[in-house]
Amino acid sequence: MKNFLFVSAENDAIAHCKAGGMADVVRDVPRQLAANGDHIHVIVPAYNRLHLGGTFISDLKINIRGEDSVAYLYEVQPKKHFEGISHYVIHHPEIIEGNIAHIYNDDPTEPFFTDAVKYFIFNTAVAQAIKQNLFDHVDVVHLHDWHTALLLFHKQFNPEYQILRESWFVYSIHNLSLQGIRPLNNNFASVNNFFPQLGYDYEMVKDDRYEDCINLMALGIRLADRVHTVSPSYKLDILKPSHKPEFIGGESLEGDLNKANDAGRLFGILNGVNYKNIRVAEKGNLYPNVLRQLFKWIQEESKKYKSDILAYTGEKVVCLLENPPSFVASSVARMTEQKFYFFKRNPQALKAILQKLEARNGIFILLGTGEPEYEALMRDISYEHPNFIFINGQSEDIIDSIYLESDLYFMPSLFEPCGISQMLAMRNGVLCLVHHTGGLIDTVKAGVNGFAFDGTTVDDKIENMVLAFDTTLDTFFNDKSKWKKMSKKAKAARFSWENAVKEYYKYLYTYS
Repeated sequence: MKNFLFVSAENDAIAHCKAGGMADVVRDVPRQLAANGDHIHVIVPAYNRLHLGGTFISDLKINIRGEDSVAYLYEVQPKKHFEGISHYVIHHPEIIEGNIAHIYNDDPTEPFFTDAVKYFIFNTAVAQAIKQNLFDHVDVVHLHDWHTALLLFHKQFNPEYQILRESWFVYSIHNLSLQGIRPLNNNFASVNNFFPQLGYDYEMVKDDRYEDCINLMALGIRLADRVHTVSPSYKLDILKPSHKPEFIGGESLEGDLNKANDAGRLFGILNGVNYKNIRVAEKGNLYPNVLRQLFKWIQEESKKYKSDILAYTGEKVVCLLENPPSFVASSVARMTEQKFYFFKRNPQALKAILQKLEARNGIFILLGTGEPEYEALMRDISYEHPNFIFINGQSEDIIDSIYLESDLYFMPSLFEPCGISQMLAMRNGVLCLVHHTGGLIDTVKAGVNGFAFDGTTVDDKIENMVLAFDTTLDTFFNDKSKWKKMSKKAKAARFSWENAVKEYYKYLYTYS
């Protein structure tokens, strides 16, 4: 039996701690490990809120900025109890709530400033908790994205935390484009300001483009015992240099990734999805669920665009109760360049798709929050097109209904490390239309269990995206037999955590 510690910025096993797919992985992998008889501790920041109602475990005395400080470890209750899994949060006054999903902060003038501060403190407190033996002896520490890479910095360079060298470190890359780059000097959110007493190997921590900065994503790749990407095809992508916007590859880290690969430390393993113990939506509740959530939002003092919620979302949905559409296309995603660059590059492409849907009495439902420019673009297009329903918020009830009641799930990601939305849609037999990139290549087979588009240039991809949408509509309305066969194959596809975790044990958790 192994004793694991999962360290992450997100964990959907506890309430209100999710911004993206990483939270699903941190929820699901421990459950599968526990089913195999291992014990797992999962720890995330408290963000000044998640510790409320938790059980206090211990003070964590740490040294930051050359001064003594105290963080606090709490055990918290999960949404569902599983034997062998314990969930913790670390509270500290400077580990603040973010404005993105109440987790991350958006610092447009100085990227990663606020998040670096809170994750510097969080990682140091985790190291102290391990030193105090609060999780018993930890065999494997599994880190997730740049937010947790500083634990490897402490392992390598901090004499206070040499106990970390007794554990095996796995580092998972969920999104290589976010790298946590911060100055080494002359900044409040810099390494030397937070850890002035530590000496470190400059070549080992530096960003190869910005040589006065640390690159925390690179640090994780360089120092972990095993490095993991969340699909085999994404691993192949990131070993090659990026040529934006046509191809998103290693994002300047392909050199480090190729070294890890040559050393036998880099593995691509496809994420899984649950097929049991899941929230099950009831058929026929999509529009009522949307309306219920809209009424909740307009009562929230902090909710923006209340008039838009009523006039451009609520009014449309009320009409659908009486006049249901013949075809429902949908997307659930963060409003970011990764997810909707093609629409921003060419809004006419989205408008053309909406016109094609309108001609078939079809609608497009898009749910998500994110970058202001993308939210504004979607709001503006929703003003022009009655059949475009932009739900600018987050709601599990609506999302579950979308995955159940859509005819087509649309995923035009510029790049996709793995993607979970397509798996959740396929689980219900909903066919997907995707850009064939990264993990979408590993899950959606064009003409077999879904539809796909690609191209040599971005403009080719956008043109092919619209053509592929034509194909989906034509198949749905004119070849019902083929649609049903493809839907059955989508529903029968299995991307199980049981299989994924078998590969974790074989390639990631085996000591050498």
